[in-house]
Amino acid sequence: MNPLTPPFSTIGLTTLGFAIAAPVMAQQPLFIAYPPTNHETTADRIFLIGTAAAEGEVTVNGEAIDRSDAGHFAPSFPLQIGENRFVIRYQNQEIQLVVTRNSTQPILPQGIDFAKGSLLPANSIARLPGEPICFEAIAPADATVSVRLGNRSVALLPQSQSVALPANNAVLTGNNQPETQAIAGLYQGCTNFDTPGNLGTPVFQLELNGTVKTQPGSGSIEIMTGDRTEVAEVIVDSGTARTGPGTDYSRLTPLPQGTQAAITGKEGDWLRLDYGAWIKAEEVRVFPAGMPPRSLIRSVRASHGSQWTEVFFPLQVPVPVSVAQETDKLTLTLHNTTAQTDTIAFNDNPLVEWMDWQQVEGDRLQYTFHFKTQQQWGYKLRYDGTTLVLSLRHPPKLRPDLQSLAGVTILLDPGHGSDADLGAVGPNGYPEKEVTLRVSQLLRDRLQTRGATVVMTREGDDDILPGARADKIAEVEPTIALSIHYNALPDNGDAVNTAGVGTFWYQPQARDLATFLYNYLVEDLDRPAYGVFWGNLALTRPAVTPSVLLELGFMINPAEFEWIADPAEQEKLADSLAAGITAWIHSRGGSW
Repeated sequence: MNPLTPPFSTIGLTTLGFAIAAPVMAQQPLFIAYPPTNHETTADRIFLIGTAAAEGEVTVNGEAIDRSDAGHFAPSFPLQIGENRFVIRYQNQEIQLVVTRNSTQPILPQGIDFAKGSLLPANSIARLPGEPICFEAIAPADATVSVRLGNRSVALLPQSQSVALPANNAVLTGNNQPETQAIAGLYQGCTNFDTPGNLGTPVFQLELNGTVKTQPGSGSIEIMTGDRTEVAEVIVDSGTARTGPGTDYSRLTPLPQGTQAAITGKEGDWLRLDYGAWIKAEEVRVFPAGMPPRSLIRSVRASHGSQWTEVFFPLQVPVPVSVAQETDKLTLTLHNTTAQTDTIAFNDNPLVEWMDWQQVEGDRLQYTFHFKTQQQWGYKLRYDGTTLVLSLRHPPKLRPDLQSLAGVTILLDPGHGSDADLGAVGPNGYPEKEVTLRVSQLLRDRLQTRGATVVMTREGDDDILPGARADKIAEVEPTIALSIHYNALPDNGDAVNTAGVGTFWYQPQARDLATFLYNYLVEDLDRPAYGVFWGNLALTRPAVTPSVLLELGFMINPAEFEWIADPAEQEKLADSLAAGITAWIHSRGGSW
């Protein structure tokens, strides 16, 4: 199952009195795998995933529905705001479901009041002098709304409409356009302050029909002083840098342990660093400094062993870094750094053709590595004291035999595992965790026969969090890493008409592998083509190796599920995956 989508749970497994270990069930009783009863959603429609014996008719609210040859079904139905009742019948069996559709429109207050939870900012914030500070509230239409902060009153103006962005997973259903919504009762306004100090908690005020209502905000507002610098130092192995103060914001290049940067803003438990990224306060230690961390750099050198080239950047302070990859080059950006580089030691190298550098935008310094091959195999970043070490992985050395994977290490991650993490479930309750393990084991055996060393993140019914699986990739440093999954959709997807193979990549070094395996499987197995996606997922983020997440079919598609659960087809799938992996590695790797 695609980790971007919500897990598909089962309903009635105990009360209906059968197990879900086997994909084929004789005389299958009426069964609903999804949604659970009393399900809540904001989607405008819902699919009902289930099965019954192939003979006879299944009806939903009195209307017969289409089913696959094995009796599986997944029809979609529109949802009205509020409760939606479904009665599913097969012969003398009946299941009743209630699905509640919740509105995405803001809830207007009752009477002269502010809507609950609508006052923004919702947390304490700190900003630099002159930066805009913005406020928002939901109140009755036609009210006069303002905010008092310090000795200043800020008028909040009514907004006639807003643009609702789609969810990130909307791209999976092909419906990711923003929607302009008419809105009543939304008020917004901004101001700025030039004088440092703690301004206290903003007080919101509304006036309507001669009645005045005031309510304090949820946190205080501080204007940071320019004569006292606070520095954040990363204390975890890899600090998660983001584009904004929350986990909904996009990730940037992780910051190695020891990285230091001045703090230029705060919001709740997030800190803004001087090069623009935000980081969770718990991932750093904060200390006062006489000046913001800045560094000169001189005398870069490189050395290489059998598997890695290491490049050493001597710095005065561990500065923030960013990495950008293209097909045949990697650019490392050192922030808050100025070059005094006249000599660089970079001997003939098995991986890098040449390296160049340039100073851009004042204190931002870029080093670009141009590779001898079109495929990159992974990189690592760490600080040794104040010296930044960039490790660049060499291509694998392969035997001339095009069927041999001797010397290659492949990590396989069978998705999900344990009763607490079933993954998606098929129409008859067969869970994704079972089929991902089965296919991974079949693939492991074929890869080992070809001479590969194969590492599995799980061999049985184990409950392993995504972060632990990613940690295993970092520990093993395999030649490639593949996470094996089967797919599902958000509630507003079309389960009947969506099928096929999909692949996800995040690091540019994994794009070619994701595209190759996608095309190979679609053509070799004559499977439907779902697509190749850039996906910010735990199992695609590792930079130490090309890491790809495979979605090998849709558990919720009635017809495709029959292919997924067929043991003979699982064998063919493992054969095709092993052949595709071997072909890609030999087309991109080195030789003895």
